[in-house]
Amino acid sequence: MHNIVPQKPLAERLRPQNLSEVVGQEHLIAPGAPLYQAVLNKQIPSLILWGPPGVGKTTLARIIGHELGLHFYFLSAIQAGVAEVRKVIEEAKKIGKVLLFLDEIHRFNKSQQDALLGAVENGSIVLIGATTENPSFEVNNALLSRCQVYTLKELTEKQLTKLLKQAIEKDEYLKKLDIHLIETDLLIQHCMGDGRKLLNLLELIVSQSPDEAAIQITNDYVGKILHQKTSKYDKNGEEHYNIISAFIKSIRGSDPNAAVYYLARMLSAGEKPEFIARRLLILASEDIGNANPNALLIANNCFDAVHKIGHPESRIILSQCTIYLACSIKSNASYLAINLAMETVEKTGNLAVPLHLRNAPTKLMKDLNYGKDYAYAHAYEGNFIEQEFLPENIKGMKFFDPGKNPREQEQRQFLKSRWKDKYGY
Repeated sequence: MHNIVPQKPLAERLRPQNLSEVVGQEHLIAPGAPLYQAVLNKQIPSLILWGPPGVGKTTLARIIGHELGLHFYFLSAIQAGVAEVRKVIEEAKKIGKVLLFLDEIHRFNKSQQDALLGAVENGSIVLIGATTENPSFEVNNALLSRCQVYTLKELTEKQLTKLLKQAIEKDEYLKKLDIHLIETDLLIQHCMGDGRKLLNLLELIVSQSPDEAAIQITNDYVGKILHQKTSKYDKNGEEHYNIISAFIKSIRGSDPNAAVYYLARMLSAGEKPEFIARRLLILASEDIGNANPNALLIANNCFDAVHKIGHPESRIILSQCTIYLACSIKSNASYLAINLAMETVEKTGNLAVPLHLRNAPTKLMKDLNYGKDYAYAHAYEGNFIEQEFLPENIKGMKFFDPGKNPREQEQRQFLKSRWKDKYGY
């Protein structure tokens, strides 16, 4: 065992000191990007950093504080309350503008968040709130309106690999060891885009390796440390895409047995539950659609529940949704309709909207006959009157062709009763 381990965790030892050292988040911190420019100009507003764990929220806050030359205060909303916030506000009154980093800001209730309003409003505090939850739901509107929201992304496989290599090459402790990255698939999959988790696991692997041997990082070795069986997820991701393809096709083919098997394959290999839930949400519209509108509702609830529950219990919710979708009647009519409409737009360009459908907020527009002769459907029997809605060049074109299932046959009959032979329903 490598027993002489530094006191500070690897993630802390490797914490970037400036924006150029940060791995990932190029959409925010690459030269010319919004946050990069704000730091460069030293004009940082109060802001909310929203993103999954281990993607650099705390690191960015520390870098911003250093670049602005402000006193940096760190509070965790799990442990701190209004009293601690007020202490920081009092300090700001004494020494001038300060930067307050409030981790897990979504855990502050309304009154606790309100305590920040005055200081943020008058600029005595630059607030940087970090949250893994959607700030639209978890942060008060009053506070949210005074902050700029920046969304951080989970780290990609390429970025996580770069982080691993940097750790081995740059860390004063690790670079003295004989470490070889033979296979990193399982290691990276287990971390699910979380850079801090990746570095913690790398340190664990190193600490459990024999002193006299070179450290060979392979899927099997990582699996033993994690007490997790390794599944075949090759470096190029081919098997990953084979499994998800088989999963989707099994649901589309109405085989719940095969679908739940491939679900288990993905979960046992460390696939992210949110990724699977996202694919189920897409499938609910693409392959079921209006044949069973409840499918989309259930898939959406599944996505929300998986996000709230997390692994391993989320497997039960994913299984329930997978089986429901596999057993549902199928239709790809909505999928085909939007594809045909998109192709038509690509071919025909920006066709003129018929005059009677145009908005007419000004006298000039009314003089040009915008909105003239538009028939308000609710003023007629059955809330319908036949009129032309498509541009002249493509009038009568049918994009939506209902599937052969009870629900969409009802839609077909409804459309036929309204439009007679116009669209061929």
